[in-house]
Amino acid sequence: MPFATHSSRKMPSPDILRLASNDSGFDAALDGLLDRSHEQVEGVADVVSEIIARIRSEGDAALVEYTRRFDRLDIDDASTLEVMKQRLEQAVTLITSEQRKALDVSIDRVRSYHQRQLGESWDYTDESGTLLGQQVTPLDRVGLYIPGGKAAYPSTVVMTAVPARVAGVPELIMVVPTPDGHINELVLAAAALTGVDRVFTVGGAQAIAALAYGTEIIPAVDKIVGPGNAYVATAKRQVFGKVGIDMVAGPSEIVVLCDGNVDPEWIAMDLFSQAEHDELAQSILVTTSDSFADDVVAAIDRLLPTMERKDIITAALQGQGAIVVVDNLDEAIEVSNRIAPEHLELIVDNPQQVAGRIRHAGAIFMGAHTNEVLGDYCAGPNHTLPTSGTARFSSPLGTYDFQKRTSLIMCTPDSASELGRTASVLARSEYLTAHARSAEYRIK
Repeated sequence: MPFATHSSRKMPSPDILRLASNDSGFDAALDGLLDRSHEQVEGVADVVSEIIARIRSEGDAALVEYTRRFDRLDIDDASTLEVMKQRLEQAVTLITSEQRKALDVSIDRVRSYHQRQLGESWDYTDESGTLLGQQVTPLDRVGLYIPGGKAAYPSTVVMTAVPARVAGVPELIMVVPTPDGHINELVLAAAALTGVDRVFTVGGAQAIAALAYGTEIIPAVDKIVGPGNAYVATAKRQVFGKVGIDMVAGPSEIVVLCDGNVDPEWIAMDLFSQAEHDELAQSILVTTSDSFADDVVAAIDRLLPTMERKDIITAALQGQGAIVVVDNLDEAIEVSNRIAPEHLELIVDNPQQVAGRIRHAGAIFMGAHTNEVLGDYCAGPNHTLPTSGTARFSSPLGTYDFQKRTSLIMCTPDSASELGRTASVLARSEYLTAHARSAEYRIK
């Protein structure tokens, strides 16, 4: 990276960026590490725009063509893209009893957590006699995008479908790509167990466009949630406004803030857990101990050859990974808030107290025994989290994302007269005469 500086200490392979907060070039180096603009693939926006335009104008015909081209599926009719209910139910019987139990536990825990987020309608009557309030209602129809390229994610089915059902959304439409016809039974089983209404084996920007605008077979939805690659993220950005979206998510991230009082192999594996997602994932260790940083690097070297996805992990660690050594806990917290990571592990003394000083993070995992992976699958909170520093202003996916709020106002004749006088003055100050006269008609 152009602003990065390596320490003089020789780093074994993979060559992970090493930063020290007391180096003169630290701020510039950290800015370079956090600059994810290099990940934008040139030409993606134009390709996505063309795909969306064709789906809008040609519907199912374009959907079939893109699925044949990108997923290499030999289909002629869009109706073959829909997975029938019986097939979803069959998937539940095809998974192992251990997998079924794991899905059930995950669904129950995620449901229990998200029920506590459920918004409720409320109202009150103020001193003028005016009723004011808020009516909370679920969205009518939601689209769930479930990745299916390099890996398939039944956990994402749980994390999107369950809070939508808790919110009361009556219809869930799921899309999932099946490259070369490969169907993941766990994904289909998760769809069945969470009550997804319809499932279509289509992915990419074409799936996002179909959900946003509708085709003959795929109904248009009100909101699209779920992660995807650069084409999916760009498509979500382009259809926003026609439909709602949860967020434009980037590659997975983790920051492990550690004081060194833990087995370094635990930390190495926690860094691997996000690096194995894809080559653009970012894993960062922030530690107050220079010697512990060395121990973690040694653990990485020992454990990496044992990993099935070692090439992906190596690419991610070399491309985006880093070990940041700071002078004290205060500096570590400052660095973490500056990164605003998707996932933050606090492996320090009094992690709850430290968590109170964290202003920006998608999810905080407190203590050495609370590894991020538990949040991915079954802890309860959602694993769809803000990335690329957007935790500064964004929140995890939750039940509230599937509800909308409508303001309620009801005046009595007396309160309409009283409020009308105020409204009239302000309206005439803005030279909006019709506004003023509408209020004045009701003044006694």
